[in-house]
Amino acid sequence: MIKTSLVKHNFAISRLVNSCCLHGALDYASSIFHRIEDPNPFIFFTLIKGFYGSSNPLQCLILYAHMLSSSKSLDGVEFSLPSVLKVCAELGALKEAMQIYGQILKNHWQADSYVSNSVVRMFLEIGEIELARRVFDRMSKRDLISWNSMITGYVRAGEIDLAHEIFDMMPERDLVSCNAMIDGYGKDARCELAEEVFGMMNEKDVVTWTSMISAYVRSHRPREALVKFREMLRVGVKPDAPAIVSVLSAIADLGFVEEGKWLHSYICTNKIKLTSGFVGSALIDMYAKCGYIEDAYDVFRSLYHRRNIGDWNSMISGLAMHGLGQEAIEVFLDLERMEISPDDITFLGLLSACSHAGLVNEGQFYFKIMQEKYKIIPKIQHYGCLIDLYGRVGRFEDTLATIHHMPMEADVLAWKAILSASVKHGNVAIGETAALKVIELTPADSSCYILLSNIYAKSGRWDDVENVRLMMKKRGMKKVPGCSSIFVNGKVHEFIMGKTMDVNYGGGVLSKTKEMVSLLKKEGYEPDLTQVLRDVGEDEKERLLSFHSEKMALAFGLIKKANSAPIQIVKNLRICCDCHSFMKLASRIYNRRLIVRDQNRFHHFKDGICSCNDYW
Repeated sequence: MIKTSLVKHNFAISRLVNSCCLHGALDYASSIFHRIEDPNPFIFFTLIKGFYGSSNPLQCLILYAHMLSSSKSLDGVEFSLPSVLKVCAELGALKEAMQIYGQILKNHWQADSYVSNSVVRMFLEIGEIELARRVFDRMSKRDLISWNSMITGYVRAGEIDLAHEIFDMMPERDLVSCNAMIDGYGKDARCELAEEVFGMMNEKDVVTWTSMISAYVRSHRPREALVKFREMLRVGVKPDAPAIVSVLSAIADLGFVEEGKWLHSYICTNKIKLTSGFVGSALIDMYAKCGYIEDAYDVFRSLYHRRNIGDWNSMISGLAMHGLGQEAIEVFLDLERMEISPDDITFLGLLSACSHAGLVNEGQFYFKIMQEKYKIIPKIQHYGCLIDLYGRVGRFEDTLATIHHMPMEADVLAWKAILSASVKHGNVAIGETAALKVIELTPADSSCYILLSNIYAKSGRWDDVENVRLMMKKRGMKKVPGCSSIFVNGKVHEFIMGKTMDVNYGGGVLSKTKEMVSLLKKEGYEPDLTQVLRDVGEDEKERLLSFHSEKMALAFGLIKKANSAPIQIVKNLRICCDCHSFMKLASRIYNRRLIVRDQNRFHHFKDGICSCNDYW
């Protein structure tokens, strides 16, 4: 081209610059560009487009400024605007964005819907949603892209009501607008509205189904998520990685492994990569939360040399949930040996593992190296773990010192940790202080009132117990009843303290529960009446203990599950000391492996021993 003087022809040289940009040779493209005597806006456009998405996007703004100052005519300048506006959004360059928008208005380029749409998207991505709406409202012609940009921008900003307003105003809707609204409603826990949009759609793609499943998961409705996933498969829509991750999360919430194993088999059969979109991490998390930590380990080992930080974090957090503190530390040491940098979530899992296992010295050590070695600034959650660590062993001076020296105000979880520790160790004074703090931060949370009532009851202060109950009644609060679930023959069966949810099995469960209590008494079981925090007689206390929800769930499991099968129970509250002793003895008498997931952790009962070593 040099020998034939084609370099002097702008069209020919622009094609060469474009070819260099397409192949990533931006330095060479720039060197050619700087030898062009009179580059026109189309050559500028080619190079600007090439630098957009590169490691040096700022060059787009420099080239744009150069074009404005050197071009004899502004014809064609508008072609560069979408790329330049995208760079402003990427860099958060609001000042430059406003200058460019001023030029757009001055030269009447806003009449081009492509340019106006780019301006709307730019302001939305920078976070200037009011400016974006102002531009949108002034547009003489809006297309689907305009409407969808506003909906997506509002959803991303958490302004779901404004997104709803735009959605209702749309003259026509497409797949993108409906998917965006389902996603927005899901993030705002408005599943009914998401279902309404989902139901009116004639066309649904994998994003639609995934958004609906995610909406159920975020709203703590895992069963509906699972039903929707099966419906998705039934109509022939192949799930993507985000859908798989959401369903695994739903199964983890339910805590029953049968569905998880089925989904794991589906993943393998359909050759879905575990390294795709954190599927491996979600699978590890699912097995851990379903009580099958060995299976979680197997998945973790299968990802050797392909693990991302999410896989490591899921494994460490899973071990923490099972009270396997030393094992969690070993996994962390492996991470260090492989020279992988831990993040703040890694240390959150590690500190939690130390807390559940009572490893105070180790927890202090890792809290220190997190800051000194890895330069990670502790968040409120890390301090919460440290407070919980001290509280579980009764070191209240250290818990209060930690709160005093924290660089931020203690949140409700930190004070709840102290409140729970006060109940465990019978520290009324600190418990009262912590309870008042929790009530101040979350006055609608009934659990803090219950814990305060429990402290008073353990101390025999029944007048104070009654005062707390009257306060709850006055504020319209109810105690969350103990509820235990068990998965048998593809169905979840729930039991609430003192009664069964499933009337078909009610009589059998009650008689089996009485039979269990009678048999275990002969083997040395003595009901721990101190666990009944009500001012009633001993006979009534013993009756109330007999029908704790986990005991009824165990009775149902013994009736319905094969003699060799482990019995797995999921409870919504912390297991009490009486039920814990009962489960230990039952595992030996009935020769069954019992797995109980309570509000905080797992308990594996076998041969009269619990994996928590009576520390929970």
